[in-house]
Amino acid sequence: MSAARAPEGAQLPLGGTARKPKGEPVASLEDKLIDAAALDDAALTARLATLARPLVFTNGVFDVLHRGHVAYLHAARQQGASLVVAVNSDASARGLGKGPDRPLNRDVDRALVLAGLASVDAVLFFDEPTPCALLARVRPQLYVKGGDYDMETLEETRLVRSWGGEALAIPFVDGYSTTALVKRIRAQGR
Repeated sequence: MSAARAPEGAQLPLGGTARKPKGEPVASLEDKLIDAAALDDAALTARLATLARPLVFTNGVFDVLHRGHVAYLHAARQQGASLVVAVNSDASARGLGKGPDRPLNRDVDRALVLAGLASVDAVLFFDEPTPCALLARVRPQLYVKGGDYDMETLEETRLVRSWGGEALAIPFVDGYSTTALVKRIRAQGR
């Protein structure tokens, strides 16, 4: 019996008791996906208004989700009350030079996997090389990237600071990289 379907008060197989979630019912994964391109600024603002502040924003391809990503997103979420993740569209990801067959997973699949994480409150898509246009529409209080970025050189940092926001680099978990993981999988398949 899974905890998600267990009646309140039922004993769970691994110990403990099923509890009703506090507050509102948990949103479906699809409810966390926001098609910002289909919304005008007022509609996007209204959709994001339901998220607690301060709002943290990050972006990336997140092609093959691994421990490093999960730790990074958890740390990002701890910097504020809500985390918005902007995912590169398939076309945008291909433009990053990671290889002709990347991303391995379609953008909607990558977004749904991210939406399944408790640390992620909303997932948006962007088609451009950088998320600056989307970032300007969302206007978060904090923009975060992985520790391999020099935040002072990013256009996104200058943009978020223009409205009084902050930018922060979060250290990576050593030894975890999607590119390295893909290479290792391919090497084993030969």
